[in-house]
Amino acid sequence: MIEVHNLEKEYVDEEMPTRALRGVTFSIAKGEFVSIMGPSGSGKSTLLQILSFLDRPTGGAYTFQNKSIDDMSDQELAHVRNKDMGFVFQSFNLLSRMSVYDNVEIPLLYSTIPPQKRQSLVGEAVRSVGLEEKLYVEAGKLSGGQKQRVAIARALVADPNVLFADEPTGNLDSASGLQIMEILEKLHEKGRTIILVTHETQTAEFANRIIRVRDGMIESDVLVTRTAHTRPVVLK
Repeated sequence: MIEVHNLEKEYVDEEMPTRALRGVTFSIAKGEFVSIMGPSGSGKSTLLQILSFLDRPTGGAYTFQNKSIDDMSDQELAHVRNKDMGFVFQSFNLLSRMSVYDNVEIPLLYSTIPPQKRQSLVGEAVRSVGLEEKLYVEAGKLSGGQKQRVAIARALVADPNVLFADEPTGNLDSASGLQIMEILEKLHEKGRTIILVTHETQTAEFANRIIRVRDGMIESDVLVTRTAHTRPVVLK
């Protein structure tokens, strides 16, 4: 689904260049659950922005679903992003005075899907995160964990090919964060492709693969496996 080769990103601030990414190479197959980890300033957020079409690299190659982004205009990138990508953010990004239903429906308002079908899709997405009883409650009245579950439902409602989660547990207590990661884990078990950015090892270990980034380069890329009643085990 995703392949990057020698990816570079350089920012120029007051004529001083900063290399955020330095030759990053990896691929992600359909159905994988991948965590991208790294300390502040490591380049993981820059990498996420490029992978999710929110920015372009200054060097190297990025192929998404067998198509190079170099061959795509900004308008085409926006179309693919809206159609094939779902997003979950640390700060939820919900409209607090709108209901759960209205928040989840937002991505569908830009499609040609008729209202009756939209209603069905919203209901299904909200049920998938266990919030059907909150369907018409204002988002601002929900707990932090519930807000993030709404954000996941909104990201899923258009059935994207890949789900990007940027520090999804960062604003939550440990119990709520665990609930969110268990939801993402179940989505992966159903075949969803998930790319998670986090600085928390315990959160990253819900994935089946961990890519560690440091100083704009890949420090390690390892598989994670689980056995019954045990914590994840990292395989080198």
